[in-house]
Amino acid sequence: MMSGGKAAICREIMSELSDWFTEPAVIEACAEAVETLPVFACMDESKVAGFVALKEHPPAATEILIIASRRQYHGNGVGTALVKAAEQFARGRGARLLTVKTLAPRGRKEPHYEATRGFYLRNGFIPAEIFPTLWHEDHPCLFLVKPL
Repeated sequence: MMSGGKAAICREIMSELSDWFTEPAVIEACAEAVETLPVFACMDESKVAGFVALKEHPPAATEILIIASRRQYHGNGVGTALVKAAEQFARGRGARLLTVKTLAPRGRKEPHYEATRGFYLRNGFIPAEIFPTLWHEDHPCLFLVKPL
């Protein structure tokens, strides 16, 4: 689990992923949020390859609030390792569900979000509900759950 420098790592990695994270205010809000959350990192020597920040929803759920890996690590198991760390943490805290939110399909060609949704499906998440206006009417939210 990471302790110091969580906000800086979050800003750095999210800023590199401009296909997913386009709004500086969102990146900054995430960076501020991770400072008070459990955060796990996947390391490549001394470099953070990716991270996951978790938000607990006692008694039964833990949410992946943010998960991101540097682009050069996509497809190399970093994300899967981070999900496994999140699962282990959640189980250890008594959670029975791991949840995550991502952008729902919008009827446009968005291969990066199709890849994200595919990643969650391959890692055992089940699409549970679409919230059309949770974030914004142009950004429908797909809520996924994974029983632990």
